[in-house]
Amino acid sequence: MDFLLSDSWFFTWVLLPGLIFIARILDQSIGTLRLIFISKGMKRIAPFLGFFEVIIWLLAVGQIMQHLDNWLCYVAYGAGFAMGNFIGITLEEKLSIGTSIIRVILSSESPELIGALKSHNFGLTILDAEGAKGPVKILFSIIRRKEIPLFLKTLHDFHPTAFYTIEDVKEAKEGVFKNVGQKSLTKGMASMLKKAK
Repeated sequence: MDFLLSDSWFFTWVLLPGLIFIARILDQSIGTLRLIFISKGMKRIAPFLGFFEVIIWLLAVGQIMQHLDNWLCYVAYGAGFAMGNFIGITLEEKLSIGTSIIRVILSSESPELIGALKSHNFGLTILDAEGAKGPVKILFSIIRRKEIPLFLKTLHDFHPTAFYTIEDVKEAKEGVFKNVGQKSLTKGMASMLKKAK
């Protein structure tokens, strides 16, 4: 079992950098999610995630401080940080938490599109406006992020050249929202999110 000892080559150049890499992925993924939850006003989840983020970070930094002569630890630390950001953002996209506002500008009347969006229970606000090339219709809809793919598919089916923008909304009250299940979340995460709102 010599290869498991802390002074062995395997520990110094393989196991230790690997552990630092994994720890950094974990703490940075959690940190990225924490910042996203803060930006969405979920104040109860953020401190919980912050606790684990800092504990994992301290463990990783502690190991680096004990092995300052090991350049591979620095590489593992940096690579874990980069990968953690990527994984954290990917996780947040999969969770699709929060609401967004979609603005659609139509250069022509499109009653079929409006009818199709309403048939999917999307709440719409419709305005007449003046564009660079004449009159336009502006559609506003505030929807849950999970609903964006359906909204965009419907838009492309009926008006593929429509100009649209999507922005995150920190808070929305009242309005017309579809009842979307949270199948992709675990039950525990779903209940935490519900409490945070």
